[in-house]
Amino acid sequence: MLRILLADDHDLTRAGLRYLIEKQKGWSVCAEASNGRKAVELAATVHPDIAILDMTMPEMNGLEATRQISKSQPNTKILIYTMHETESIIADALDAGAQGIVLKSDAGENMVTAIESIAKGRRFFTSRVAETIVEAYLSKKSGVEPDHGSTVTLTARERDVVQLLAEGKSNKEVADRLGISARTAEGHRAEIMRKLRLESLAELIRYAIRNSIVRP
Repeated sequence: MLRILLADDHDLTRAGLRYLIEKQKGWSVCAEASNGRKAVELAATVHPDIAILDMTMPEMNGLEATRQISKSQPNTKILIYTMHETESIIADALDAGAQGIVLKSDAGENMVTAIESIAKGRRFFTSRVAETIVEAYLSKKSGVEPDHGSTVTLTARERDVVQLLAEGKSNKEVADRLGISARTAEGHRAEIMRKLRLESLAELIRYAIRNSIVRP
């Protein structure tokens, strides 16, 4: 039996994926989560064979959830489910430990194949994702860097702080959620603003949306 965890904050999306998955002989959805933090908790409890994670979820985005599940559950293979196909997002997902990436627009025709592929230990990318990877490789080989926005790298903790701030949390609420002091939360915020060369929370929110850390 292939056991699959689903994580997406839209109930209808999860229902559609569950229907598609459970039509396949020998496949079952062993758990569902509506945010990244819950997905990490469930993965540690149910030990799924595969986790399908939406890239943009509340509380913890799919990228950070991928990092944490890859670290704590190395036998769980991860498939990222996203509407974005930029080179930076694809690279981040692979660096975080994802074995496959499926665009939401292509899910109907590719999801089953993607799950079959990564279950057998192979990587899977929809055709447009593969094209983006090839284009990025050729651009770098020719010495021309594609314009995919900021190349600044945030730490996992900084991404958590960005997500919470973009969701409207105060410094104190960020500190409480992450189990750190208010001073440390303020320090993270200042360092993030410095790294990204931003001056206001509004700019930080726009950054989070552009980089699929939160939804608009």
